[in-house]
Amino acid sequence: MTQFAYLFERFPSFGQTFCYREVAELARQGVTPPIFSIRKPKDEPPQDWDKRIVEGVDYLPEEEELLDEVRRASQKERLTGEVIAALSEWGRRPDFLRLYQAVHVGVRLRQMRIEHVHAHFAGMAARTAFWIQKFFGISFSFTGHANDIFAPRNFEIGLRSLVDAARVIVTETDFAEKFLRERFPEHADRIHRIYNGLTIAGFRRANFSSASPLIVAVGRLIDKKRFADLIRACRLLMERGRSFRCEIIGEGPLEKELHQQIHDLDLQNYVKLLGPKPQHEIAEHLAMGTVFVLPSLIDASGGMDNLPTVIMEAMATGLPVISTPIGGIPEMVVQNETGVLVPAGDSSALASAIERVIADFSLARRLGENGYKRANELFSIEKNVRELLATIINRERN
Repeated sequence: MTQFAYLFERFPSFGQTFCYREVAELARQGVTPPIFSIRKPKDEPPQDWDKRIVEGVDYLPEEEELLDEVRRASQKERLTGEVIAALSEWGRRPDFLRLYQAVHVGVRLRQMRIEHVHAHFAGMAARTAFWIQKFFGISFSFTGHANDIFAPRNFEIGLRSLVDAARVIVTETDFAEKFLRERFPEHADRIHRIYNGLTIAGFRRANFSSASPLIVAVGRLIDKKRFADLIRACRLLMERGRSFRCEIIGEGPLEKELHQQIHDLDLQNYVKLLGPKPQHEIAEHLAMGTVFVLPSLIDASGGMDNLPTVIMEAMATGLPVISTPIGGIPEMVVQNETGVLVPAGDSSALASAIERVIADFSLARRLGENGYKRANELFSIEKNVRELLATIINRERN
C-alpha cells in the first residue's frame, strides 16, 4: 500500500474529535500514517486519547526555530534552487510560514519515502500541503468541513488554488459535495462525499428516565450555533408552565453574553452553561437527556454547520434531535422521523418543537430509535474510514 501522512493544523483537538476518531480507527485497522501537527493543543479539557497516538505526533517548531532550520538547510544546499527562489520571492508576505512549514514537513516525508499527505480543513494545513506538493512533488488531498469551504478566508493560496492542486477533495455531506461540484465543475470527479464516523457502540443509550425533561445542547458558543435562540425558547417554555432543564455544553466568545441573557430572562433555575467537557462526560450528559437541540443558522459571513458531530453523537445515544435545515443537517435529521427541523432563527417554532417532544416520551423514544438506526447506517466509523482510505489510495494510483 502506498504510504501517506496526515498534516493537521492542531491535533488532537477537543473541537475536532472527528479527526482523532479517524486516526484512531485507522490504527485499529492496522494503518498508522505519520502525523504532523503545525500547532500544539493548548488549554483544552482532558480527553481519553490513546497515548500511543498522541505521543507519536510530530509537532512543528515555532517560528524562530523553524526559520533557522530552513536557513541552515539552504546553506548546506539541501534545498533545490526552486525552493530557495520561492522562499525569497514570497518574503514576509501573508502566510509566509506555510512555505517554511512545507520545507520542514516535506524533507521528512521525502526521507520516509511517503508519497502523499492528507489534511483536514481547507485551511492552514492544506495550504502547507499545497507547498509540499510544489516543492517536493508529494501529492496531497484534504477534507473540507464547513466554514473552510462555505465561507473561506481570503488567502492568496485560497480554496480555488487548493481544489485545483489537490489529487482528492473529500467532504462530509451530499450538500457540501454538491456545493463544491457546482463551484468547481471542472474538478467534479475529484470531489467525494464521505461521512464522518463514530463508534456507535461507544455511546450509552438514553433511557428517558429523567424526572424532569432534560434538553441537551453541545457546541462552541458562537453565533452560528445560535444558542441565544434556544435560551429564548426556554423562556417561552417557562411561560407556558413546562417543567424542564436545559444544559448547554461548550465554550466560546459568547459565553458572557449568554450568561447575561439567562439572567435577564430569569432562567437561572432552568438553563445552565456547563463549559467544555471531556468526551466521556458529554456522552453521559447525552444519555441522561430527553432531547438534543442545535438551532444552527447561517452567520453574517456565510458560515454554517455542515455535519455537526454532536448531532451524530446524539443520534448514537438514541436521542431525538431538534435542529434547523442548514447545510447537511437534513441528511441526519429527517423531519418527523429522526427529529424535527424548524426554521433557523425562529425561537417560537423551536419552543413548540421542544414542547411537543418533551410532552410525549413515546414520540421522543420513537424519533430517537429511528435516529439510532440512521446513525448505524450512515456513520459507522469502520466503514467510512475504509472508504476514505480506498479513495485516497485509488486516486494516488490513477
